[in-house]
Amino acid sequence: MNELHMAHTGFKAYDIRGVIPDEINEELAYRVGRAYAELYHPKTMCVGYDVRKSSPAFCKAVCDGLTDGGVHVYNIGLCGTEMVYFTTFYYKLDGGIMITASHNPSNCNGLKIVREEGKPVSSDTGLKEVEKLAFSGDFGEIVHKGTVEKKDILDDYVQHLLSYVDVSRMKPLHIVVNAGNGCANVVFSRLKEHLPIHFTEMLMQPDGDFPNGVPNPMLPENRQEVIKKVLEVKADMGIAWDGDFDRCFFFDENGKFIEGYYMVGLLATYFLKKHPGETIIHDPRLYWNTQKIVAECGGKAVESKGGHAFMKETMRRVHGIYGAEMSAHHFFRDFSYCDSGMIPWLIVAQLVSETGISLADMVSHMEEEFPCSGEINLPASDTKKVLAAVRDKYAKDAVSVDTIDGIGINFENWRFNLRPSNTEPLIRFNLETRGDRKLMEEKRDEIVAFVKTLL
Repeated sequence: MNELHMAHTGFKAYDIRGVIPDEINEELAYRVGRAYAELYHPKTMCVGYDVRKSSPAFCKAVCDGLTDGGVHVYNIGLCGTEMVYFTTFYYKLDGGIMITASHNPSNCNGLKIVREEGKPVSSDTGLKEVEKLAFSGDFGEIVHKGTVEKKDILDDYVQHLLSYVDVSRMKPLHIVVNAGNGCANVVFSRLKEHLPIHFTEMLMQPDGDFPNGVPNPMLPENRQEVIKKVLEVKADMGIAWDGDFDRCFFFDENGKFIEGYYMVGLLATYFLKKHPGETIIHDPRLYWNTQKIVAECGGKAVESKGGHAFMKETMRRVHGIYGAEMSAHHFFRDFSYCDSGMIPWLIVAQLVSETGISLADMVSHMEEEFPCSGEINLPASDTKKVLAAVRDKYAKDAVSVDTIDGIGINFENWRFNLRPSNTEPLIRFNLETRGDRKLMEEKRDEIVAFVKTLL
């Protein structure tokens, strides 16, 4: 096969993701499947795809590449990213490929590859080799063609999700849910049948045109409808998912968006009360609250570089029971160390049911003790220049500086982290203080203003 002449820019640190057709197209999707089969010789794999209009064609191309490489492929159809993880580890397959561009616009698509047990294939663990072979087209002859088999995993998957909670202890809460026209309803529609909860549903119909905007609740403008609905129906909480629902976002009974940082603290408490002495993994962006909670609960806190591939690697290495990034990725040991956007809200619904404490009251002390900026994204083409300038300005007066992920600069009563995005031309900024909201706002505005002078 001839060399492929197109941009290599779709290959990121953890996945392949880009604009169609310049950075990714069906030809490249075929070649990635073929290259993966040739490099790793899997016997069985699964392929699933998100709601985008281009996804079924990309799925067929990937399946063709894998089967030309001799692989038996289970096509699990329209699904969320975590369903590919689940299928891979639950049925003991050799790997899986998810067709998704996550929260990117509808003119994008991508591929996320995992090995056995849902282990991610990233630039450090094989993606560069896949890229090289895919673009060269230097494949061997087709000796033995594999086959494609459709597989319905929903019943097994729903039962697995329900194993994280005790439904008999749940109360008839009222919860607003918003899928943003992404894929979440594929599972939610089946899952809700088992729960005593009353749901008010918004934008649950999967629609790859994203008529209500890209399903990404990290964007403040995408939260307003949920906030209004929670207040209107007097719900106990609100939940919103991104397009491939590997992240879920929470709103309390007052319609207030809860930063993912505080949900990490809440879930860490839950796991350590049930399993004393276990290990919790956190990312370097915001962690004072998590470390305090883990220490108080008698657990062990371990820091990991951010990004799902690094988090999973750390989780496996230290056998962590639960790990999370404050960006709303939650990882679970019993989910083969993978992230899920369905497990967290089930646990939170059970917590509110059992304790009778509202979601706002569960996190209010964390918000007061460790006010944070939330993640602020700043466009930046030369991230090295920005990080160097920020370090020059702030490091000399700091208590400590860490470089596990971008740059973390720590003072006595406040700290911040600045890191380049692995998927977009952005710098991500997070800041927290010890109980001083005014200081948080002052330092947040000061550093954002300084970074903007460098862009």
